[in-house]
Amino acid sequence: MEELNRLSKDQYEGVPKLPVVIVLDNIRSLSNVGAVFRSADAFRIEELFLCGITACPPHREIHKTALGADETVRWRYFSTTEEACQELKTMGYGIYAVEQVDDSVMLQDFCTPPRTAFILGNEVDGVSDSALPYCDGAVEIPQEGTKHSLNVSVCSGIIMWHSFKQLFLKK
Repeated sequence: MEELNRLSKDQYEGVPKLPVVIVLDNIRSLSNVGAVFRSADAFRIEELFLCGITACPPHREIHKTALGADETVRWRYFSTTEEACQELKTMGYGIYAVEQVDDSVMLQDFCTPPRTAFILGNEVDGVSDSALPYCDGAVEIPQEGTKHSLNVSVCSGIIMWHSFKQLFLKK
């Protein structure tokens, strides 16, 4: 780790975090949850909100994929995504669904403001209909292949990188 100049767990706790929250809306795969934790650690995401059926640490399958990021990234559990959205609104966050909808903004055209939350939906059903009214908009990741969707953990990594690049690297 010294050669890679990586932070220790204690150091990570004390460094500033990116003012972005990732909301996992009923994610069924523990591997996906673990992968999101790992990416959230890499990009110093402020917090993860785990909602509904999304599994929470400590869990062996999450830990296996997260490689310990489940011990560094702050997270909270909400029984519904709507409760998480209400909390985010109270905290002053703008909320954006990562979803393919009629009025979505393509990611390359989206400027991530500080205090932004992104909702990533269920692997099959996407962002729940009940969460959409809380959203200030939707962001879509451009895709040019034969498939119409990306794996949720891949989506989260792309969204986090985009936000990190705009909010952290441009300082």
